[in-house]
Amino acid sequence: MKRMIQALFIVACMVGFLSAKDKILIEGKEAIKLIGKPGVMFVSGDSDTAFENGHIKGSVDMYAHHLHHSDIMGHMKCSPLFMCPKEAEKLIGASGIDNNTMVIAYDNYRGPNATGVYVFFKSYGHKKVYILNGGVEAIKALDPNQKKYDALKKEKRKIRKAYKKAKKANKMDEYKKLKAQYKKIKKKMKKLQAKLIIQRGKKVVELGEDLHAILDPKANIKPKKYHIDMKHIDTSIVAGKDEVYKAVKDRLKNGDKSKYVIVDARSMIEIIGQRKMDNVARGGHIPTAKFIEWKQITDFKNKKSFRDLNKLREMFKKYGITPDKTVYAYCQVGTGRGSDIITALKLLGFKNAKVYNGSWDEWGNDMNLPIRR
Repeated sequence: MKRMIQALFIVACMVGFLSAKDKILIEGKEAIKLIGKPGVMFVSGDSDTAFENGHIKGSVDMYAHHLHHSDIMGHMKCSPLFMCPKEAEKLIGASGIDNNTMVIAYDNYRGPNATGVYVFFKSYGHKKVYILNGGVEAIKALDPNQKKYDALKKEKRKIRKAYKKAKKANKMDEYKKLKAQYKKIKKKMKKLQAKLIIQRGKKVVELGEDLHAILDPKANIKPKKYHIDMKHIDTSIVAGKDEVYKAVKDRLKNGDKSKYVIVDARSMIEIIGQRKMDNVARGGHIPTAKFIEWKQITDFKNKKSFRDLNKLREMFKKYGITPDKTVYAYCQVGTGRGSDIITALKLLGFKNAKVYNGSWDEWGNDMNLPIRR
């Protein structure tokens, strides 16, 4: 009996550890088993074009940049949310997702667009939402048919180059032989393509009010009812303009002794105001912001969405970003580079880390707010 209790205790500890570890990230080996399963929807945060060129079969697309809904002047109607609840309900439901669906957000592998989808769902209080670490590349690496397909593709390119060279040299017998090999490989690739986990194509469903759902054209994705309960809105992960402005004023007064930190995740060319996006009136950055470009978060070498957590912790510490601070991150629209910073901090256990929903699209257009260049 004592041994049984000890065993149950160990299992309970492991379950607790795994649930804590996996509450944000899901690795490829686990995620690949969930593809096509009832009650699970993979959601790409990449652009419509990227989704069309290659997506996890059976998935839908919610381009992270377009999850930020503002008017022409950058005003966020339902701040601190990215999109008003009724619009979000329509988009999410049309994407075959209900309140009980497990949502697995992904992108190519870099992270920002997947984190945009993650924060979007979390802000509405959606419970089961995770990020596929490594995105499309993680699934490709695990698909045996993809490996065969990629090998054939490489061979096809080599033979194509060779038969063109042979034709140019007027070696017609060699040219014909290589051309026949080329056609044979193309035929094999076409047959293998249907078996790949990463598929091509898209189906667009117009929803009105500048909304549209992007679906896998080969999957039978039916609309579902999604309800947003305002009591469950999660303001621990998103912040509006007024909250951020309060933090800015405190930092202007107290400097780095302030309990607040503002992080700009954009490129330096945007930060200095040389480049303006989406017709924003002013270029520049929020006063006192620390500049941490999103690229410092991604593990490019291993094609993972996040670098080693110890290295990320050290990097943030160098910028004076510690768990006792309240951190606000922004980019152009929040759902992307800004959400990438916040998600990294959440992985490190930061409790007070929020995405500024309006980001530069709102701040840069509001002439009453201070900027720096």
